[in-house]
Amino acid sequence: MSAKHILVVEDERPIREMIAFGLKRAGFEVSEAEDSRSARSALVDRRPDLMLVDWMLPDTSGLELTRSIKRERETRDLPIIMLTARAAEADKVTGLDGGADDYLTKPFSPRELVARVNALLRRSAGAGVGEAIRLGKLLLDRAGHRVSSDGVPVVLGPTEYRLLEFFMLHPDRVYSREQLLDRVWGGNVYVEERTIDVHIRRLRKVLEAHECDQYIQTVRGSGYRCSERVDT
Repeated sequence: MSAKHILVVEDERPIREMIAFGLKRAGFEVSEAEDSRSARSALVDRRPDLMLVDWMLPDTSGLELTRSIKRERETRDLPIIMLTARAAEADKVTGLDGGADDYLTKPFSPRELVARVNALLRRSAGAGVGEAIRLGKLLLDRAGHRVSSDGVPVVLGPTEYRLLEFFMLHPDRVYSREQLLDRVWGGNVYVEERTIDVHIRRLRKVLEAHECDQYIQTVRGSGYRCSERVDT
């Protein structure tokens, strides 16, 4: 099995080299970038398996870089860990809402970093394009672009399929309408937020016939989530 490829985006060279050294010792292949522009170039040359992105970069901030990566269809499923000295809860929420999959506060030990990287890679292992995703009775075959419930085909429109795919890839996490617009439709498409509600209703209507509509849940004042567990 080939080594997983990590892209480290950090403008301070000593910190970047320390991170790269620790990851290489743990068996990872590492590429380095000192700012958002060079990170973009590295992404074009070769897509990594995971990115470590420092919040404070000299050109575009790491938060803006993360947001833009998560808005693009080709890279929206790329796992990203945000690295920052910002330890306040509000900053962590901002980073995670901006698209980061995990958040690591400086200073951190090499062992903790490697543990976080391994944990996120494990969580992302089921997100491969050719793999199937299961949630309760639902099975989504990404390679065949098909959905079934207990073996019975579930017929969805293209937008409802993308919504369900995104939800099943990120179970039990609440997403606002704005986040769903960014992550499902992409940042370059203009769609009104209330359009989300229309497609959610359509998705639930189809799933209702298979007794799976309860998986798509409304979280009052926050947005939507997909979960096999139903709050009582």
